[in-house]
Amino acid sequence: MTRTPMLSPCLTRLLLTAALLSASAVEAGNWGVNVYGLSYHWDRDQARQNDWDNEFNPGLGVRYQLGSWLKADAILDAGAYYDSGRNTAVYAAAGLLWPLDRDKRFNLGVAITAFHSDTYNQGDPFIAPIPLFSLRFDRVVVNLTHFPKVGNLNEIHTTAMFLTFPLR
Repeated sequence: MTRTPMLSPCLTRLLLTAALLSASAVEAGNWGVNVYGLSYHWDRDQARQNDWDNEFNPGLGVRYQLGSWLKADAILDAGAYYDSGRNTAVYAAAGLLWPLDRDKRFNLGVAITAFHSDTYNQGDPFIAPIPLFSLRFDRVVVNLTHFPKVGNLNEIHTTAMFLTFPLR
């Protein structure tokens, strides 16, 4: 069955309004563009059986760096992508990334994330903590995250990768 990814009109307006209002109030140096991505499903047979085996997950989002808190970089992320079940997933997250080295290239953290997609949690929105690992280069940040298998929220361990391009 082919499903067409589509954001709800209300959610689309909400995301665009929030982005426009906040863009005028902050510096460009704190913003980044998220480009999604790839995913890997650890139980490949179950992913294939349930038609959740899409591993090319294109999408766009934004990242705003709030500054430092608890010796970590505080971030806000929001975006939409074509998920493993071939549905549009939308999310918003607030997280912390702690540096693992002196140059802050390697970072480990967590984000409290609100998700909505027909693929996860039987289509009901939910909130979950998501681990993050990031590797910073001069012009791009490589982000890895893992969605653990948790009951009906997510039925297959999945690791995902996306890029953040800081605006300067």
